[in-house]
Amino acid sequence: MTSRRETRLADAAEIAAEQGLTPARISQFYAERAENTDGKAFPEPVGKRGRARLWDHVEVTEWFAHRAPSRLAEHVPPSLPRGTLLNAAEASRYLGYKNRSQVTTFVRDQSGHFPEPDVVEEKGTAANPYRRQLWKVETLQAWMATRPGRGRRAGARQAPPLPDVPVDGDPEELLGASQAAALLGCKTVGSFSSSLSQGNLPLLKTTDGVAEGAGRQNGRRRWTRRRILEQAAQRSKK
Repeated sequence: MTSRRETRLADAAEIAAEQGLTPARISQFYAERAENTDGKAFPEPVGKRGRARLWDHVEVTEWFAHRAPSRLAEHVPPSLPRGTLLNAAEASRYLGYKNRSQVTTFVRDQSGHFPEPDVVEEKGTAANPYRRQLWKVETLQAWMATRPGRGRRAGARQAPPLPDVPVDGDPEELLGASQAAALLGCKTVGSFSSSLSQGNLPLLKTTDGVAEGAGRQNGRRRWTRRRILEQAAQRSKK
């Protein structure tokens, strides 16, 4: 007897987080499926979660694996010393993105997808501070070698596992993106960030605070456990 595989469903935000794209780009692939020139149209959705389309995760993964090589896959970055530090715009150009804000978008909306900066400089004044994030060329090269999308290669870096977060802790404790993702049942921090930016987590649209300190978490968004659980309860009803 042939056993049927269990179908895992994924929305545009979850697919985008895995493939290193934006939810809008996934929706564009679907909208343009009739004009596909790679020999195989983007899969049809198999269900819905609220207003969000849901796809068979295996079908979508196979579609990406068989796509024609992209411009990014053929991009050859300029020759620079491995220790050279690049800001977000410079890193975007180095990686071959036309949009000079691409790295900034990755860091803001898809936490866990892109490497943390190697250096964070506190700039500006007390009245108008800002942070300058810098990446070493060797860090960018390592990420390029396992860049998500086009089908994952053996040995490609996987998203780090989410932490175990108790639901019965202090309801007013401020939690970060990885903890929120765990409580919401997201697969990765990236899928949480994508869902948030897509407007699928309305109760978390505003934050309850930011992390403070001198480390890399400084300035990162925080939400209370109470509000995250309220969002989880609302999400489970859809």
